[in-house]
Amino acid sequence: MLSGALPWLILIALAVGVSVLLTAWLLRRGPARFRDERVTLQLITERVRAVGKLVGLEVYAKEIATATSGLSWLPPLLLSHARLAMIFHFEKQYYVDLARVRPADAAQLPDGAFLLRLPPLQGQLRLIDVTPYDVQGGKVLGLVDVIAMNAQRQADLMRRAQQQASELYQSSDPRYLAEARSSIERHLHALLSIVGARAQFQWDESQEPSDRAEPLAKAADA
Repeated sequence: MLSGALPWLILIALAVGVSVLLTAWLLRRGPARFRDERVTLQLITERVRAVGKLVGLEVYAKEIATATSGLSWLPPLLLSHARLAMIFHFEKQYYVDLARVRPADAAQLPDGAFLLRLPPLQGQLRLIDVTPYDVQGGKVLGLVDVIAMNAQRQADLMRRAQQQASELYQSSDPRYLAEARSSIERHLHALLSIVGARAQFQWDESQEPSDRAEPLAKAADA
């Protein structure tokens, strides 16, 4: 009797497997009305502080980063690779912190003008926008995800993209720093001319221009 029931057990197991695969496919590919989708927003104020930044130059860059994950020895028909492609928009500001200027940094010259010593320029790299345009999980037989592009993978890709963008900016830093200094001096000359004051500017060369990157926000769950 067992041998006679074996074909039926195999057919039942196959039917259950096909039903599970079909249900998973419908949930992922089917109309939105079959899925319960919710968006929860939470606003957090992390830091509020007074600053005296005078921005002399803003440089924008766009970077496209792609990450894949999977088993290279399996044919794509059996197991497709997980893929994540994102467009990163970066901004770097070159600025001087006027809050660091003290009365001792100003001296009057014989011709009536002032000599003002300015602190070193600072650079701040910020990630201002992220646009995922290709997010695919690794699928078995093109139906069920087994390799997910989760939040950890997205955050890792964002960190690597920021590092590459920082290296890109550093290669052009001498030119950007010179343009930023000229821009800041023009702004200060224009501001002082309103009250009829004249000034010469001396940059603090005792320190290297500082450079920092803002921490990246955590990626949302895939």
